[in-house]
Amino acid sequence: MKYIKKVLGEDLRQYTMVVALVALIIVFNIASGEKMVTSSNFQNLISGNAYVLVLALGMLMVIVIGQIDLSVGSVAGFASMVMAITARQFNLPWYIAILVALAIGMLAGAWQGFFLSRLGIPGFITTLGGMMIFRGGVIWISNSISVPVPSELKWFGAGYLPEWGPAFTGMNNSTLLLGVLAIAVYIIIQLKKYARSGDITGEKEEFWPVAVRIVLVTVVIGYMTWIFGSGRPGTSFPIPGLILVILIILYHLITERTSFGRHVYAVGGNKSAAELSGVNVKRTYFLTMLNMSILAAVAGILFVGRSTAAGPADGTSWEMDAIASVFIGGAAVSGGVGTVIATMVGGLVMAVLNNGLMLMGVGADKTQVIKGFVLLAAVAFDVYNKKNRR
Repeated sequence: MKYIKKVLGEDLRQYTMVVALVALIIVFNIASGEKMVTSSNFQNLISGNAYVLVLALGMLMVIVIGQIDLSVGSVAGFASMVMAITARQFNLPWYIAILVALAIGMLAGAWQGFFLSRLGIPGFITTLGGMMIFRGGVIWISNSISVPVPSELKWFGAGYLPEWGPAFTGMNNSTLLLGVLAIAVYIIIQLKKYARSGDITGEKEEFWPVAVRIVLVTVVIGYMTWIFGSGRPGTSFPIPGLILVILIILYHLITERTSFGRHVYAVGGNKSAAELSGVNVKRTYFLTMLNMSILAAVAGILFVGRSTAAGPADGTSWEMDAIASVFIGGAAVSGGVGTVIATMVGGLVMAVLNNGLMLMGVGADKTQVIKGFVLLAAVAFDVYNKKNRR
C-alpha cells in the first residue's frame, strides 16, 4: 500500500470511481460476449455520450458554486431547433446557423444569470422557469415536427478524424498521432512536476514513482489509441470526442489555473468569506450560468449533428444525466468541491452503464432504476467520507 500511494498519491479514494469504471467495462464485456471492448462500440460510446459530458463540464461549475441548473436540456433543445430552422427555412450557411445556436445559448445564460446574480432568485427556481420556457419554446417554434439540418453538421456529431499517409501501422494515422501527442504531453508534464518537486519542501520526490506513472499511463493511452484507430475503414477517433477533449483541457485549465476558477471554488466553499476577501460573487454567479447555457448550445449542436435532425423532444431529461455525472464524480452536494477529471470519470460511468445494459438487452425502464441506485450510492459514499474526515 505504501508503494501504491507513492505512485498514485496519498488520497487513494479519488481513484474509487476509476476502479468502478474499469470494473464495469470488464463485467459488461464478459456479460455481453465481448461486445463492449470493441472499436465500433467505443467509438459509438464517445459519439453518443459526448453531449452529456459537455453538459457535465458546465454543470460541475454550477454545482460547485452551490447552485443547480435544470434548464440545460431545454436550452440545448431550443438552441439546436433554432439552428435547424435558421439553416432550413432561411437558407443560411451551416456555420451561421451554429453561431445563431451559440448566441441563443449565450442569451439564455445571460437571462438566467441576471435573475440569479442581480435579483437573488435561487438557481433552482430560475432554471426551473427556464426549463418550462425553453421546453415550450421548442415545441412552439417546431410545431412538434422534426427539422432536418445541413449535412455538414453531421461532421460535428458523427464525424471521424481523417485518414492520411501510408497505413503501415494498421491504424488510422490521425488517431495514432493524437495518441502519441497525448503520451508526449503527459511525459513532459510529469517530468516538469518531478523537476519542481523539491522547490517547496527541499526534498525531491523519488523518480521511480514518476517512471511507473508514465509507464502505466502510456500503456493505457496506447491501448485506447489502438482501440479507436483500428476499427473498420473510414472510422477513427470521433470528432465529438476530439471536441470534448479540447473542452476538458480548457476547463481543467480554467478551474485550476485562473482567478475565475478560484473564485468559483471560493464562492462555493464559503460565499460570505469569499465576498469579504474581495471576490465579486454576483459576477461569478452570472458568468457561471452564462457558461452553462453556452455549453448547453454546444451539446445541442453535437446531438443534432449525430441525429441529422432537430426534434421537439431533444434535450428531455439531459440535465438529470449531467447532474448525476457531476455527483458520481465526487462533487459535494453543498458546493465547493469537484474537479473536471473526476466529473468526466463520473460521466463515463453513466455512459458505460447505459451502453453495457443496452448490449445486454436491458430495457430503458430498468436502466433508469439502476442509474438511480448508482447515483444514490455515489452521494452516500461522498457523505460517508466527509463524516469520517470530520
